[in-house]
Amino acid sequence: MFRTGDDFDFSPLEEMESSGYRIAPNDMLRFQLFSNKGQRLNQVTAGGSNGSGNQQMNQQMNQQMNGQGGMSYLVKPDGLIELPELGNIRLEGLTIEEAEELLEEAYASFYIEPFVILRVQNNRVYIFPGESGRASVVTLANMNTTLLEVLATTGGLGGRANASKVKLIRRSASGNEVYKMDLSTIDGLDAANVVVQAYDIIYVEPLPQLVREATESLTPIASLISTLTFFYAFIVNPN
Repeated sequence: MFRTGDDFDFSPLEEMESSGYRIAPNDMLRFQLFSNKGQRLNQVTAGGSNGSGNQQMNQQMNQQMNGQGGMSYLVKPDGLIELPELGNIRLEGLTIEEAEELLEEAYASFYIEPFVILRVQNNRVYIFPGESGRASVVTLANMNTTLLEVLATTGGLGGRANASKVKLIRRSASGNEVYKMDLSTIDGLDAANVVVQAYDIIYVEPLPQLVREATESLTPIASLISTLTFFYAFIVNPN
């Protein structure tokens, strides 16, 4: 699978897009909102408080709204997400930073100097480490996870893996970009430290098993010869 011909035009590694992940339909976003540029967040984190009953009540409301690390909301298939007070707003195609800025502007009608924190909870990559039965899906806990970290998480390359032929397939607005990496030498460390993005496919080409593949290719021919031999013997010696 994911094989490429000898003349396949790979995308240059030095031109790998580094603008960050862009929000897509079916993403699950963790959302937190604070007023006064996150003043309440600082007070909660630092354990500070003040004597104003009104401010304490606002702080409690903020804590209830944001819960343990915020509330989760789904980006619907049409690219819209429904958030409290705002209703439906389009976040599809935006980076996390762009979406946070957009929401801060939108919530400025309701709060003084709003501060928004967004995180994608279901970012994941697909790993095919060059050995049958070891493919896996890895959830990205951090936005700066490297290819090397992902491979280490899954136990490294398989026994049949060809470390000199590692492909990273990344979807983009113009289609799938395919990058080729050689991780067989220390020179490939720079490529291994590239930051992966959600829904990347990391495919390690397996080394050929010449004996087994030759046997598998000859099996149908041997079967045909055996069948023809049987019918020939039957025709020549019907009794």
